[in-house]
Amino acid sequence: MNLQVKQRIPLKIKRMGINGEGIGFYKKTLVFVPGALKGEEVFCQVTSVKRNFVTARLLTINKKSKFRVEPSCSIYEECGGCQLMHLRYDKQLEVKDDIIHQALNKFKPAGYESYEIRHTLGMEQPEHYRAKLQFQIRSFGGQIKAGLYAEGSHRLVSVEDCLVQDVLTQRIINRICQLLNTYKVPIYNERKIAGVRTVMIRKAQATEQVQLIFVTSRDLRLTALIKELTAEFPQIKTIALNVNRSKSSEIYGDKTEILWGQETISENVLDYNFSLSPRAFYQLNPQQTEVLYSQAVAALDVTASDDIIDAYCGVGTIGFAFADRVKSVRGMDIIPEAIEDARKNAKKMGFSNTYYEVGKAEEIIPKWYKEGYRADALIVDPPRTGLDEKLLETILQYQPEKMVYVSCNVSTLARDLVKLVTIYEVVYIQSVDMFPHTARTEAVVKLQKKEC
Repeated sequence: MNLQVKQRIPLKIKRMGINGEGIGFYKKTLVFVPGALKGEEVFCQVTSVKRNFVTARLLTINKKSKFRVEPSCSIYEECGGCQLMHLRYDKQLEVKDDIIHQALNKFKPAGYESYEIRHTLGMEQPEHYRAKLQFQIRSFGGQIKAGLYAEGSHRLVSVEDCLVQDVLTQRIINRICQLLNTYKVPIYNERKIAGVRTVMIRKAQATEQVQLIFVTSRDLRLTALIKELTAEFPQIKTIALNVNRSKSSEIYGDKTEILWGQETISENVLDYNFSLSPRAFYQLNPQQTEVLYSQAVAALDVTASDDIIDAYCGVGTIGFAFADRVKSVRGMDIIPEAIEDARKNAKKMGFSNTYYEVGKAEEIIPKWYKEGYRADALIVDPPRTGLDEKLLETILQYQPEKMVYVSCNVSTLARDLVKLVTIYEVVYIQSVDMFPHTARTEAVVKLQKKEC
């Protein structure tokens, strides 16, 4: 490879990469160019040289894609939270189809060439869809700002008008910054000052109820701020404090305390209502969650005699869609607050055939099997890291007849399928666009145990 850092080269973009970058070849060398689109002819500058590829910065576009659009967000390039806003939305969905193909081609699970990959299900209005924000709080010259770290850096980009963030949650975080200034609340920095470091705000789509968490590195008195904030925004129903004294990249500490209001907010999905405590996981795009869960329900195809395990169950939302149509549903999660919510939600909905336990799926499932419980069907909805190795071994050992894998990271999905397809047939993969304008997509995989 003869390319050098800072070298300027012409390039024709052949396809899009899994992170939304344009990909081309310069004298047989693979080149990744963020911001470039398939079919474009560009001039770029090499920024790093690796063993098998180089990355480059887009300088000029000599031949523009007819699908290129002007991003509506003023901080699109600076923020880096979205990667595809410069591509027309229907073409973004095609990119997400291809991202699944690329992930499968990289890991090559048996028979992947013949998998049915269904076209990504998108949104009619792909703006202001994020019902949850988790912004870092920092002080700049005495002015407090909230936002996200620029990609690959520890530099905070102030976000005051995000195109994909829910409008109400954005208004609330903007007001919180003003109040933190007004009441001289200490703000955390990595060197010496302890104080507020992160704010999480979540809105329930169905009820417009809002909950928020102040994450701080020490105990703080926020009484006056809370009084003013809740008077201005009656939608706020819960304010909590989480103390995280660690200097690691972990957002939360172990304990979350309710400072004001009720313990949970109320949300709906499909045809049922459930409660969410501040730390409990729930999808951040409520509108597309309806689509995602509908696809999961259709894929599992249950009967009245089925016993189901819902791994990584959170507050129980996916499992509840099956509870009135099966013999039993059991779920587990490592967050105690989520399991408490799941139990309360099940009781509120009148389900007597559900059971929830705190713990890791790879430890809980073998324990249940030793106690005599047998699952006919399995739902897994893991974090971006994919299935734990021990859980994969557990699934292959106990082999439920049918399975649905809900994935938020198609690379770890493809990796996990390498082992799963030794036992299961991939019936189809249905992609759902939970994150418009980003290079991420969610996928529902229907798996059926192979006949011996």
